[in-house]
Amino acid sequence: MALLQISEPGMSAAPHQHRLAVGIDLGTTNSLVATVRSGSAVCLADEAGRKTLPSVVRYTENGGIEVGAQALKAQKTDPLNTISSAKRLIGRTLHDLKQEAHYLPYRFGQNERVIELNTRQGNKTPIEVSAEILKTLKSRAEATLGGDLVGAVITVPAYFDDAQRQATKDAAKLAGLKVLRLLNEPTAAAIAYGLDNASEGTFVVYDLGGGTFDVSVLQLTKGLFEVKATGGNSALGGDDFDHRLFCHLLEQNGLSKLNEQDSQLLLALARSAKETLTLETQAHIQAELSDGLTIDTLISRSEFHNLTQHLVQKTIEPVKQALKDAGVGKADIQGVIMVGGSTRMLHVQQTVAAFFGQTPLNNLNPDEVVALGAAVQANVLAGNKADGEWLLLDVTPLSLGLETYGGLVEKIIPRNSTLPTARAQDFTTFKDGQTAMTIHVLQGERELVSDCRSLAKFTLRGIPPMVAGAARIRVTFQVDADGLLSVSAQEQSTGVQTQIEVKPSYGLDDDTITQMLKDSMSHAAADMAARARAEAAVEAESLIAAIESALALDSDLLTEAEAAAIQHDIAALQQQVQQGDADTIRAAVAALSQSTDNFAAKRMNRNIQRALTGQSIDNI
Repeated sequence: MALLQISEPGMSAAPHQHRLAVGIDLGTTNSLVATVRSGSAVCLADEAGRKTLPSVVRYTENGGIEVGAQALKAQKTDPLNTISSAKRLIGRTLHDLKQEAHYLPYRFGQNERVIELNTRQGNKTPIEVSAEILKTLKSRAEATLGGDLVGAVITVPAYFDDAQRQATKDAAKLAGLKVLRLLNEPTAAAIAYGLDNASEGTFVVYDLGGGTFDVSVLQLTKGLFEVKATGGNSALGGDDFDHRLFCHLLEQNGLSKLNEQDSQLLLALARSAKETLTLETQAHIQAELSDGLTIDTLISRSEFHNLTQHLVQKTIEPVKQALKDAGVGKADIQGVIMVGGSTRMLHVQQTVAAFFGQTPLNNLNPDEVVALGAAVQANVLAGNKADGEWLLLDVTPLSLGLETYGGLVEKIIPRNSTLPTARAQDFTTFKDGQTAMTIHVLQGERELVSDCRSLAKFTLRGIPPMVAGAARIRVTFQVDADGLLSVSAQEQSTGVQTQIEVKPSYGLDDDTITQMLKDSMSHAAADMAARARAEAAVEAESLIAAIESALALDSDLLTEAEAAAIQHDIAALQQQVQQGDADTIRAAVAALSQSTDNFAAKRMNRNIQRALTGQSIDNI
């Protein structure tokens, strides 16, 4: 008789233990987590059956943190403490934001190294905000899968620079997630399409999300996913369409500036109208602002398209450049894969179709396709699938180099180099007797240092004093599969060497991350106590409200002594809500409940009598 190994659906039977790994699409507007079950990638839902998690975090009055739909509801009423679109801020500085900062409803700190957002719980960085989103997705996955995760593949826009990638890894570390790989979002989409549809040929992935735009040209053949070129704009997405409609509403109604609460209300209505216009030909926007002014505007689909067509056109220039970099023409493209919720807008679909001369592919859910592809990659990296079954070749999105004399940039690793990669180049001294050299690492396509992003600086010391040009310093750049960079420099005659793992000045350094982790652990008990107290206070206030309502109706059932005792216990409970801890509040709740038991019994008897009054035995 044959013996069969039996396992739960989605789990491998021992001895080939299935390792729990997930793919996470950390999005600007919404985030998702997916895994591979029974050979198929699926997005995981929360207890309410929702797959998407709004990328919104609220810092509440009682020291708590709300993430997702609950936080989104509070965005209109508590905008300064409710952070959304953190992905647009991660790995950037206030200088990077330039004109964007003026319409964001936040109070920014003055830190020049990393963006800080002032909240009632202190300054929070976009890294910390993103970590809360990742924690929620991690908890969802572990609850659904029934075990601890071995790691996650987290997707990032292809055009994220080193600072933004490192900041994303820092957020994952803070959330307690092991990052198996950072994966470019268009590449993740190609994985999902390539495996589901067995597609082969040259494809373009057009990814327009809530805050970023990416385009990648990929060569898909059986077992091989090779990224030929990539491009995009990390500050262009659905948020910009919302803001353009928002500005139009201000212009139409003669408004110049709104307070934070009204701004969030109008932005939310603009976003809703944008989504409505995908399905209908017009949208009605109505709002009453805090100063009593009423907005009542009808927006047609054609009007919205005219207002935002320039934004759609801004996506076409990176598409043209990516095709040029890949050495292909529009006629060579077998299909255009549409990714991101913003691609649902009809004029986006129409513009892409007109440019390529073919109908784009959108048979997979554009919101889920990135997470699904990341889950497939995570399943491989976790060891659940043989690596030899297919190969992923990604590329670095921007050139990496260093500063040479005169403020010029020498490119060491050109953009669109296949990852992982390593390259070396020899340099020499500029002055006689020079014994040290500063290595300034840069990222970008421009020729001048001032036009590129500074990633790191370090110094090679111990160079033998020689005449200028005699020393030979070999600088080696290594980029890993996540697109993260390490640089080393060695003087060839003596072997003296130094190196640095590039931790961008725009992210959080190791000490800061370590301190955050220590803080989260050391404050765990205090955080739990604060939560327990808040829950007890809510229970107490609900009980007081119910009893006061009952007294208003039936206080005549009580003697003066009974009424006084209840009022005494209510006052005692109110005092504990103000000053006590969770245990004393609960004790006061129990005392009040006990002192009102007799009152509750009397009210029940009265209600029964009321119900029976005028009724015959037969009716009863």
